[in-house]
Amino acid sequence: MLNVEKIWKQYVSEDGTPGGGVFGESFEVAEGELFTLLGPSGCGKTTTLRSIAGLEEPDGGRVTLDGKDIFNSDTGVAVPSYNRDIGMVFQSYAIWPHMTVLENAGYPLKVSRTRSYSNAEIKSKVQEVLRTVGMEDYIDRPATQLSGGQQQRLALARALTREPKLLLLDEPLSNLDAQLREQMRGELQRLQRETGVTSIYVTHDQSEALALSDRIAVMNEGKIVQLGTPKEIYQRPTSEFVANFIGKTNLIHGDVHTAVGVNASAKVATPIGDLLAYFTAAIPAQARIGIVIRPENIVIQASASSSDGMAAENRFEGKVIREVYLGEIEEYEVMLDHGIIVTIRTSPGKPISVDDKVLVHFPPEHTIALIED
Repeated sequence: MLNVEKIWKQYVSEDGTPGGGVFGESFEVAEGELFTLLGPSGCGKTTTLRSIAGLEEPDGGRVTLDGKDIFNSDTGVAVPSYNRDIGMVFQSYAIWPHMTVLENAGYPLKVSRTRSYSNAEIKSKVQEVLRTVGMEDYIDRPATQLSGGQQQRLALARALTREPKLLLLDEPLSNLDAQLREQMRGELQRLQRETGVTSIYVTHDQSEALALSDRIAVMNEGKIVQLGTPKEIYQRPTSEFVANFIGKTNLIHGDVHTAVGVNASAKVATPIGDLLAYFTAAIPAQARIGIVIRPENIVIQASASSSDGMAAENRFEGKVIREVYLGEIEEYEVMLDHGIIVTIRTSPGKPISVDDKVLVHFPPEHTIALIED
């Protein structure tokens, strides 16, 4: 549905100093897919979204929607945003306070440049979309009498009324409180699945991206540093940046003395001893390695208990220096040799406390080796 090729947008300050932007990135979004651009502030995700929408004109590249160029720097094509068949939902919602719900949601049809809609047609289409977002009972309510969650639903309804080929969502949940944000996350996913509209979602919230997306493009400094499904991004990060940005992780540095192929396992020499690790990319000999392992993937048990059932490979002794009860999980900080501290998350109820000696095990399939950033 959408093809972005080598899009380039460089911002320059008043004194001519190059700033941020997006630098030659390419990706495709399949029809019906929810594709997320994820990264920290200033990484280029919103610039990419605005370039697709026509709110920014890139310096170079090509953007194709449903087989037709909407931007092409080589041929000079730059279709205006209002002719791109794209719906947008902004962080601020941009709801017009002097209009009712009906008038807000129907506005794109009222000002349509492609065809003329009668008032009856507009009301019929708006009623249908409001029913989808659960707002049909508010059709005549003034926008000023809507809650934050209702405004967000209205912004979605307005974007969907024109039945766009592509829906762009720029941090649409960031203005909601945590509980409502989680609720609306589920609503968004349901709505996108029911309508089947191809969507690009921009966020800096990792849990939001993991919960909503079919695929995620993680961005940093204007570049896509990894693209994959949520499970691939989380379980098989390809860089320390991605591992640290997506969820909580442990990082231990070491060295590998021989070359290792992609999707192979090999031992890495670390301060706590040799670690058998899984390599997501080919690594040359004598490389400096970063090893990442998620807290929930580390096995922990009291050292006083039998080690039967715990593999000898990647097993180490340590001491609990901190314990945090988080309700559904228990979090431990364990100090290993040479002052290396790892965080471990497990289900509550283990007979382990601060100052206890423990055994920890890093399952090799979850112990991921990366070239050091």
